[in-house]
Amino acid sequence: MEKGTNRTLNELLVHLLNNVMDIEAEAVITEEFKDISNNDMHIIEAIGIDEPRKMSSIAKSLSITVGTLTTNMNNLEDKGYISRERSKTDKRVVLVRLTEKGRKAFFHHRDFHRQMIRSVVKDLEEDEMKVLIKCLQKLTRFFDEQYHK
Repeated sequence: MEKGTNRTLNELLVHLLNNVMDIEAEAVITEEFKDISNNDMHIIEAIGIDEPRKMSSIAKSLSITVGTLTTNMNNLEDKGYISRERSKTDKRVVLVRLTEKGRKAFFHHRDFHRQMIRSVVKDLEEDEMKVLIKCLQKLTRFFDEQYHK
């Protein structure tokens, strides 16, 4: 690959990675959700809207410790975004679910991601979409192999 192409790719990736969290936070943390952070939104996303989830599985999906997650959960519970309860079958297990306020934040965050994806793919041909997916899979694999050992 020629030097100019490498430089262009590097500039694009650095710009994208440096800005994505800031741009997302600006778009997602609106007046209604100003009491939580973008990180909190990602925790809400990890909890999801389906069945209650175990603290341990949420922590694993976020690549953080249960201790770190507990601190964030205390904050989200105090603000009314989540509720926690002990499992009826195993009292050691804490189950987390989104409250109505948490579900509203979840859908708000999801809508931002849907708009972002629509914007990226709206003019792509099927073969271009396959190339984009392949490139993003390679980038994900690189980060996983290098930094999530």
